[in-house]
Amino acid sequence: MKIKFHYILFFALSTVILSCKKDNFDAPKAALAGRIVYQGEPLNFEYNKVSYELYQSGFGKTGAIGSIFTPEGAFSHLLFDGLYKMVVPIGQGPFVWKQTGGKPDSIAITLKGNTNMDIEVMPYYMIRTPQLTYSSGSVTGTFKLEQIVKDANAKTIERVTLYISKTRFADSQTNVATTNLAGSAITDLNNVSLSVTVPTLVPTQNYVFASIGVKFSGVDDMIFAPVKKLTF
Repeated sequence: MKIKFHYILFFALSTVILSCKKDNFDAPKAALAGRIVYQGEPLNFEYNKVSYELYQSGFGKTGAIGSIFTPEGAFSHLLFDGLYKMVVPIGQGPFVWKQTGGKPDSIAITLKGNTNMDIEVMPYYMIRTPQLTYSSGSVTGTFKLEQIVKDANAKTIERVTLYISKTRFADSQTNVATTNLAGSAITDLNNVSLSVTVPTLVPTQNYVFASIGVKFSGVDDMIFAPVKKLTF
């Protein structure tokens, strides 16, 4: 009976010690943060739409840390120091991500303490000088469109859309009103304008959020202008 008791006691103590060791592992402390940019200017996306994958080298890990860029094109993680690779899967984003042999290239990241980095990409078009205004019950958006990608990867404009919303996410998922202009109807890329009437808001509020989105042919994700709050 003593032998059995000592065996049980030893097993229990071993379990406690192992559990304590497991619980005492350091938590990740290195902050990785950055943005998707073009010539230093952050790109804007639709909420919860454009995804990316982060891989850590070593430790026998092969699976990706999947995540989604914010509407402001930002990303952030709390990680362990080490070597990482970032990949934007094919078909994600209103921009060209470099590929080799039909597979997306990866960006190497050496993480040692807090790290901030911007990732340069080539958007198909940029929305320039967007102006969003409210007057007499309507929101008007005026802007210019600059074509960035002009090689074999170039895309045509399918449509531009003006969104208004009760929340700061003014896009296809949260809008209360929209208006569209077909790409084929745009006669001057330097002078594009859309207007939409603000509907009755329930519950009542004296402001809306507005943004402009551009959809490209054959590309699911849109590029956006920064969201603007309009008070009336």
